[in-house]
Amino acid sequence: MKLKVLGCSGGIGGAGMRTTAFLADDDILVDCGTGVGDLELDALRRIDHIFITHAHLDHIVSIPLMIDSVGDSRSVPVTVYASAETIRILRSHVFNWLVWPDFSAIPDRHRPFLRFQPLKVGESVKLGARTITALPAHHTVPAFGYCLDGGDGQLVYSGDTAYSSELIAAINKVPRLRHLIVETAFSDEQHGLAVASRHLCPNMLTAMLDEIHGHPEVHVSHLKPGLGERIMAQLAAYRGPLRPRQLEQGQVLEF
Repeated sequence: MKLKVLGCSGGIGGAGMRTTAFLADDDILVDCGTGVGDLELDALRRIDHIFITHAHLDHIVSIPLMIDSVGDSRSVPVTVYASAETIRILRSHVFNWLVWPDFSAIPDRHRPFLRFQPLKVGESVKLGARTITALPAHHTVPAFGYCLDGGDGQLVYSGDTAYSSELIAAINKVPRLRHLIVETAFSDEQHGLAVASRHLCPNMLTAMLDEIHGHPEVHVSHLKPGLGERIMAQLAAYRGPLRPRQLEQGQVLEF
């Protein structure tokens, strides 16, 4: 599999600051932040599956706009996979005919542009030779991470999360882990804010990395605008076996 970083910022503020979205091969999105808006229309039409970690706006904002752009030019609905609670939030607060039309009922409920598929932690979706599994995460709303398995190698994406022993245990059960994408939204000076918002800061991330058994490449995402240099400088002081690097928009990971 190939995973292209469409966006990995914790906010907006310039051409290189797109919120979280990843394109797996050419038909799968993992999260659907503002980075999706840089795809051409033909590329948007090829997307059949969207895996959402949680319902916060920076991870879902492009779903309604994308479906509105390509829904009537596709022969099958786009499937959105998420927890049952995340789907409830999307139905209640986005696709509710007030904020946006309910595309799971357009043009009708028998031939919709959009369908929802609930997942539970540990549940997998098999798409040809590829398998995507929901992992536990710990955030202010119900949240997942995901493991993407291309057959020869695997990638884990933490989603938005605080320190999570359940997520660490799940990562340690991935036998061929090549890449770990993990968020670090705040600097160590903002430890209290990280705890309150259930995000990571460098000292919390390194505590997690100390407990990981494998040797994946570690890619740090979701840095808040203006904090990137400070966060990465603090992570550079880490002397553990894993060497975190900042994830970059446009980067392609193969596994």
